[in-house]
Amino acid sequence: MKKIEGFPRNISELLNEKRYVLDFYQREFKWERKHIEELIDDLESKFIESYDPSHDLLKVAEYSHYYLGSIVVSQRTGQNFIIDGQQRITSLTLLLIYLNNLQRDLPELERVNIQNLIFSDYYGKKSFNLDVPDRNQLMDALFTGQLFAQTETSESVRNIVERYRDIEEIFPDYLKHEALPYFIHWLKGNVNLIEIIAHTDEDAYTIFETMNDRGKPLTSTEMLKGYLLAHITHPDELQTSTEFWKKRVTELKEITGDDDGKFFKTWLRAKYAETIRDRKKGATVKDYEKVGTSFHKWVREEKDRIGLNTSHNFSDFIQKKFGSFSKNYLRIIKASQVYDENQPYLYFNAVNNFTHQYLLLLAPLSPEDTLEVVERKIRLVSGFIDIFIARRVVNFRTLGFSSLEYTMFNIAKEIRGLDINNLAQVLTRKINDMEETFAGMPRFYLHQQNYTYTRNLLARLTFHIEQHSGIASTYEQYITRLVKKPFEIEHILPDTYPRYTDEFHTPEEFRDYRSRAGNLILLPRGFNQSLGSDVYADKVRSYYAQNLLARTLNEQCYTKNPTFLNYIREKGLPFKPYATFGKKEIEERQELYRILCEEIWNPSRFAQELTL
Repeated sequence: MKKIEGFPRNISELLNEKRYVLDFYQREFKWERKHIEELIDDLESKFIESYDPSHDLLKVAEYSHYYLGSIVVSQRTGQNFIIDGQQRITSLTLLLIYLNNLQRDLPELERVNIQNLIFSDYYGKKSFNLDVPDRNQLMDALFTGQLFAQTETSESVRNIVERYRDIEEIFPDYLKHEALPYFIHWLKGNVNLIEIIAHTDEDAYTIFETMNDRGKPLTSTEMLKGYLLAHITHPDELQTSTEFWKKRVTELKEITGDDDGKFFKTWLRAKYAETIRDRKKGATVKDYEKVGTSFHKWVREEKDRIGLNTSHNFSDFIQKKFGSFSKNYLRIIKASQVYDENQPYLYFNAVNNFTHQYLLLLAPLSPEDTLEVVERKIRLVSGFIDIFIARRVVNFRTLGFSSLEYTMFNIAKEIRGLDINNLAQVLTRKINDMEETFAGMPRFYLHQQNYTYTRNLLARLTFHIEQHSGIASTYEQYITRLVKKPFEIEHILPDTYPRYTDEFHTPEEFRDYRSRAGNLILLPRGFNQSLGSDVYADKVRSYYAQNLLARTLNEQCYTKNPTFLNYIREKGLPFKPYATFGKKEIEERQELYRILCEEIWNPSRFAQELTL
């Protein structure tokens, strides 16, 4: 009998020319965006502790290490079966693919070779380090930088696509340039795991159950609870606070799935934190980062700033402050998960995975605010974020979590506790001061990294014009992935360059115009595929049976459609049908989309809120 052994590994040792497989009963890849955010944030924080651009690359070997946990492997039939750890290995592989793609345009001598950590030569065949047949086509598309054709796919494949897009959005900009080779070498050599190897599934699962069922450490939330309750000396206040805490924390977990204190991190940063680490050499962690790692310790250390001095302060902190902000946080979360016409921007921002919105939304609130005031403040802030996102998207500016942390935290501090009038004034000024405007829309085009944002933008355009034309419509129907035939982006010009050589002089020019927003609409999956390479004259007839944005290409849309015609006449929108479609028509359509963007994301929404 072979004994169970544990081996410390860095990423290179774990993945270099290694192949892992899954048994058929293994669960799907389940990681969500928040897990990717936490992973990248943790890696960045640990790396930046040691990084100095003046260092020689050899110095990276002396940088701080980061422990990523353990994986459990069952070795049998000559293969490594992952029992526990496929979520981390899959996510690490996606990060490595992204880092490899970042280096694609660098001279070969400047690249850090990490391809052997992504796949290996397995008996003459390229095999990804986590070799799962139904994922390999997608992994290959990500590795080669190609768009992946999403047909009927598994839950894992859908999640992997979304998590790779999350990495593209979240990965910090400053790590993409001179720091990149340092970070890659550090990731390979200084990020560590324990590989626990068993030789039977029985042993492997015994290890897995032992690690996950016994001796679980207290969470920061549980330790914060202990600290706060321990300082309440009045018996009645202690009993009431204890019962209230238990009820509200249970509700937070049930509604948000919050097991890692996300609410407490957001609340404490929004209302109490004053400092954040600079993104530069030698920067030290500040309030923002300390709250993110151990918020219970931060509260204890900053109790005077928070106002925790007497027994009553502690009970008031739980029942009044925690009570008020957690209630409003739950209200915000619910409207972010299901469209609420009274708070539409919350849902739009959540669809765009803009998790910074919760920090900004809590900042201006106060326990003394009435429900009406809370609702208006939420609309103002979420409406600001909605405009901020749209303007950055059409100008190809990042919305990555780490890239915007500093900016969002400082905005949160600026709007902290403001009344409605002052809040509207600050947000209006912030929008007016933005460098990005919709003047960038005529240059906007679809590429691999902005597929989701482009689809969401087209969904907003479609939903908006249908709303104003008296057509029953929902935004959710255009962005949901939970239906059999979700909406996908349709290129009006088919991918048939030889038909268009008279108008487009090179294949490159054709591809450029074909990817522009003016050549894009949304159609249900399957329907757009059925059109294939049909000529435009055939396509436009089929478009008339689809959503209003697609129908506007067809001349029939402009007859016996009085509500739509009144709407575009009143707003001066240059909608028109097209018998043919090419370069000039794409440019016209793109200008139409720009005008629609100006209407949808108009800062006048702030003044309108003040008139309520």
